[in-house]
Amino acid sequence: MKKNLLGKMVITGIISAAMLASTAASTWAADKSDKDVLRVGMECAYAPFNWTQDTDTTPDGSKAEPIYGSDYYTYGYDVAVAQKLAEQLGMKLEIHKVEWSSIGISMDAGDYDCIIAGMGKTAEREKSYAFTEPYYYRDNCIVVKAGGKYDDVKGLSDLAGTGCKVTTQLGTGWVPLLDQIDGAEQSGNYETTSECFMAISNGVADVCVVDVPTAESAALTNKDLKIINLDEKDTFKNDDEMVNVCIATRKDDTELRDKLQGAMDDIGWNDKEKMDELMDTVLTQQPAAN
Repeated sequence: MKKNLLGKMVITGIISAAMLASTAASTWAADKSDKDVLRVGMECAYAPFNWTQDTDTTPDGSKAEPIYGSDYYTYGYDVAVAQKLAEQLGMKLEIHKVEWSSIGISMDAGDYDCIIAGMGKTAEREKSYAFTEPYYYRDNCIVVKAGGKYDDVKGLSDLAGTGCKVTTQLGTGWVPLLDQIDGAEQSGNYETTSECFMAISNGVADVCVVDVPTAESAALTNKDLKIINLDEKDTFKNDDEMVNVCIATRKDDTELRDKLQGAMDDIGWNDKEKMDELMDTVLTQQPAAN
């Protein structure tokens, strides 16, 4: 009886050890696998930085990336930069589509590990995330209805006291800029820039504050829109935070932030001329629907 009991204990011990070894191996493999994948969150709805399309190629033959968990693909400036960094790091790229309003929450929850989504580095965001240096520099502008009441505006002072209805995208650094338009009426902000531009087209809003590339992207397919680059002496103050577009990681994940920064340095992605050249290229690649 004792012999049988001892035998069972030995066998059980062997099985337990094997299970532990198997679990440890699986955990190690998962950890290794995770480290081999660059998991990126973006809207896939913010052309020309990122958009959704049906096919895996663009007009110039560039490769669009599959959107994780869907049958669709994504491309744009953010995707092209993510591809460059993943290649430099020897990692597989995995792109997750997420609403802008929850893009930080979903990263903190572990759905992906970094945000490459046209995000401006602001003092407020730096409290929650770790940021690389800029991977793009952009200028701000306003968008009005072509041929409309504000078609000939040159500077902010031209809008003062007009009671114009203003809008922008929710949760962005442009929201505080709306208050700099003296006497403007807040018409409500939107989840996406596409909705902002639609509000301009249908007269729900008169002025949209946004960045130049996004405005240029929209104007390619929406002839109702007119882009106004405000006079540099009569423009927004303290809008520098929205100019620097950076990659964000979780606040405590400085290891990944530094890896991404190292890859940016290695490929020379601190050259504004390179950045502008890529942006000019992707502007010509987006589907008409975007």
